[in-house]
Amino acid sequence: MDLELGGRVVLVVGGTGLIGRAVVGRLRQEGATALVASRHAEEGLVIDAQDQQSVQAGFAAVLEQHGRLDGLVVTAAPSAQTLDPARNSDPEQVLEAVDAKALSFLRLVNAALPVMTAAGYGRIVGISGQNAFLTGNVTGAVRNAALIVAAKNLADGAAGSGVTVNVVNPGPVTEDPAAEVQPGRPGESSPEQIADLVTFLISPRAGAISGESIATGHRVRGTTSL
Repeated sequence: MDLELGGRVVLVVGGTGLIGRAVVGRLRQEGATALVASRHAEEGLVIDAQDQQSVQAGFAAVLEQHGRLDGLVVTAAPSAQTLDPARNSDPEQVLEAVDAKALSFLRLVNAALPVMTAAGYGRIVGISGQNAFLTGNVTGAVRNAALIVAAKNLADGAAGSGVTVNVVNPGPVTEDPAAEVQPGRPGESSPEQIADLVTFLISPRAGAISGESIATGHRVRGTTSL
């Protein structure tokens, strides 16, 4: 299937991370101009999604250099391994994590939407996680759930404009995902499997999909709705 991404300009914020690198590679395979952005990009744009001025400067640079923005993928967020398990319900850690993930997503999307709606076309995909639907870690659940809720609101606000907003929810990410799925747990997926889904959602082919939160690996086993 031709995903019709030739000539499309897609900004991948967090493009130097495990998932981000896979997304950038897959987009380029499909002919898109995939722009890498992160807080410390050695090659690419420097965008700190927790800094509004940095976000504005980054988007201005994209438009100056390429004249358009067709897609935005947001994978930027501190790894779950950086969260302190001993502080998983500490309000300060929760607040910091929400800012680093959900509010960073919101800042980036708010910068992209005016450009995309003016063009009558755009695709936005955020990476959240299935622990949004699991108890046991307040910080991990809240930061991911907040992103999902924000994305749904943004998608509904953009309905009919030609711009779609969706979320991809991986479970554990590994280069060699296991086939087994334990009860009450999500299935594993590889960066490449996640990238395949993200690339489709970023493509013109996915124009009828918006406001969705889609799992990779296997949605939490033993639940009927999330």
